[in-house]
Amino acid sequence: MGASAASTNLNHGFPAPGPQSPTGQQVMNHVFFLSETEWKHAREEETFDLVIIGTGFCGLAVAERALSQNPHCRILMIERGPFFLPEHFQNLPLPFVDTMGGLSETFPWTLSAETARGNGTIRWQHGMGPFIGGRSTLWSAWCPRPTKKEMTGWPEETINNARKYFKSAEKLLQVQKADEIDAGKDQRSLLLTSYQRPVYGKLQKRIQQLLEQGATSIKGIYRTEPAPLASDAEDIDGIDFQKFAVPAGLLSLSDNQAKAYQEGTAARLSIVTQCVVERILQQDGVATALQTSRGTMPLGDAKLILSLGTLPPATLIRNSFPESRNIGKRFSAHFITSIVSRVPKEDIEKGGGFGELELAANYIAGIAKNYEQQFHIQLSTLWDKNPEKNAGTARRYMPDVVATASMAQLESSKDHVVFVSAVLGELDFRNPNNWFLANPQDNNLTTNSLLQITENESDAQTWDAMDHATFGILEEVVSPEGAARVEYWHGSPDKGCWKSERPPKEQRRVDATVHESSTLHIGNTESAPVDINYKLRGTKNVFVTGAALWPQGGSWNPTMTMVALAQDLADQLIDDLS
Repeated sequence: MGASAASTNLNHGFPAPGPQSPTGQQVMNHVFFLSETEWKHAREEETFDLVIIGTGFCGLAVAERALSQNPHCRILMIERGPFFLPEHFQNLPLPFVDTMGGLSETFPWTLSAETARGNGTIRWQHGMGPFIGGRSTLWSAWCPRPTKKEMTGWPEETINNARKYFKSAEKLLQVQKADEIDAGKDQRSLLLTSYQRPVYGKLQKRIQQLLEQGATSIKGIYRTEPAPLASDAEDIDGIDFQKFAVPAGLLSLSDNQAKAYQEGTAARLSIVTQCVVERILQQDGVATALQTSRGTMPLGDAKLILSLGTLPPATLIRNSFPESRNIGKRFSAHFITSIVSRVPKEDIEKGGGFGELELAANYIAGIAKNYEQQFHIQLSTLWDKNPEKNAGTARRYMPDVVATASMAQLESSKDHVVFVSAVLGELDFRNPNNWFLANPQDNNLTTNSLLQITENESDAQTWDAMDHATFGILEEVVSPEGAARVEYWHGSPDKGCWKSERPPKEQRRVDATVHESSTLHIGNTESAPVDINYKLRGTKNVFVTGAALWPQGGSWNPTMTMVALAQDLADQLIDDLS
């Protein structure tokens, strides 16, 4: 506190009062981020080994891995936005759910009229989180490992590299499977736990059992597992369920490096915020400097890592390296079906009663015709005896708070188990009408791209197959007494009713895509914008990480695999520095 409140000549209000209106950002800059003076010094005097644009999952993964291998690695991280949330919004009090969407989501592109006004279901693509930690403070935190078959279309080397780092990526993201959250507790311990928070216990085991017995009998479904959730903070701060977000880990890494720097055993981790990178200055394929909203940042001999999502790096590269080929010509994402259903509790409850509030989360993978038409079901299951009383606690422990049951749905289902199915299907990456290309009508260097998303016959097949499989799971697998006992929610989440009929397409199919990918796909042929060493073709010191690399989108949640490949990139760069 003393360092913040006093200086040599201005001491705790003497001889005059200090600043009276500090902002939250100023406080964070004073402790963790570069001040204006320090940023000027970094640009004019300092040299770096790695310069990372973006502070999301992959930016953290590269920095953390590089510093674990070489604490003296000099790293600068550049973030376009300010500090917003200190951790995942689900870990914060209930009202923070309202931070989702609105001003916390930006769209640095123009949507094509064909998408916004066309005849398909898809009308838009979810945006970016322009803050420290990126979208990590607002994500669902599901982290399945893709199988080798699910990575079809990927270079063999990239598949092997990803699989080599899956375990370390899961460690960084604090992944645990849903059936491990309360594993090993006896009945007394589970009962005591149930008075404090929701339990992943009998309901989790029962739904797993039903899926293990019957899921693969449904056409297209080939595997299921307890959901891998980035939520295990017990070894970090003693909390047994806490959704992972980048800010805490990044600030802790920065703080540890600062302390080690004072002891002479490490380099500082430098982070600058509210600094928009507008263009990469380059000569003969060598990135020499960054043109930013806060002045030019010379790169010297640094390696430049683009870790700012899937769409913004394509815009940055197109403006900086106009000779680069196939930038944004390939695009994939996940389209979504959302279904809320319920089954009488008495049908599911076997071998003893459920607690007051129990949750379950399971991941179910499927394909339409082949592995180029993948989908998966994120099945969240809820039993809540007293929804109004449990609202705050339940929200914190929900497996997927982005897709969960509303109060109206729970209040009307006190004798039922409620299932929330978020179903994600792979948008066909081969569709030539899907792209992220230059927009000549926009003169802003950070937004001058045009995004188009359309649906083709392959997408229609995948979407129909995944809807059919989801209804099969709900009516034939997790409802022991069959389809006649299943009811579906019709209408808006807060104003609707339960009916025995399946919800129509126009209600269950979401008009926005998520998990965009493939704009800078990786490959060992010249047609791929990025080579298998993560380097942008035609450059000597520019590297790419994140889902932009995906040759094919698959259907699995991408974050864990993104982090695995980012760690591989970090190791390669550190090896080059030694």
